Amino acid sequence: MLTVSGLCKSYAGHPVLTGVTFTLAPGEALAVAGPNGAGKTTLLTCVAGLEEADSGLVALDGRALRESDPEVRAAMACLLDDADYFPDLSVVDHLTLCAHAHGTVDPAAVVAAVMRELGLSPDQLPVTLSSGQRHRLGLASCLVRPRRLLLLDEPEQRLDHPGRSWLADRLGKEKAAGVAVLFTSHDPDLIAAVADRTIEIA
Repeated sequence: MLTVSGLCKSYAGHPVLTGVTFTLAPGEALAVAGPNGAGKTTLLTCVAGLEEADSGLVALDGRALRESDPEVRAAMACLLDDADYFPDLSVVDHLTLCAHAHGTVDPAAVVAAVMRELGLSPDQLPVTLSSGQRHRLGLASCLVRPRRLLLLDEPEQRLDHPGRSWLADRLGKEKAAGVAVLFTSHDPDLIAAVADRTIEIA
């Protein structure tokens, strides 16, 4: 499904990514590990098409990946850093809009189920949420829409132990449904539970 070949990226002449290469198949999870500042988030933003690599190729289904391509947007759900939210929309309205915009079948039922799963209160505004709840809302935004590829930057952030156990279980279910998962993480337990392979970025 996803092919990354020879990806290189530098900032002000300082190399961050140097020849990163991997493939990712449907139903497979690849973890990206490494210290802070090593380029893990940069890799995901380049794969998502939000940032342009200096060289190398990112391809989805054999075609060069472009973020503006409707087929790419339909296939890929991303949680990269803190997501932006509509400040005047409640949690349920925000998630319902996400679901409708991406053509979710029976969006009301899907949104209700995801909110229950993540313990989100439907009537709260995003600005009133704690950082942990906002992170859960970001995860929920990915889960209420159709997807074939999940890109998640440290999805365990701000989750307590039960939350991390839930995350491992949920990502396992995503894989079982044929979704490919590319994620960065500092949590060895999550990586061990979810990843089929791991690449290290120094």
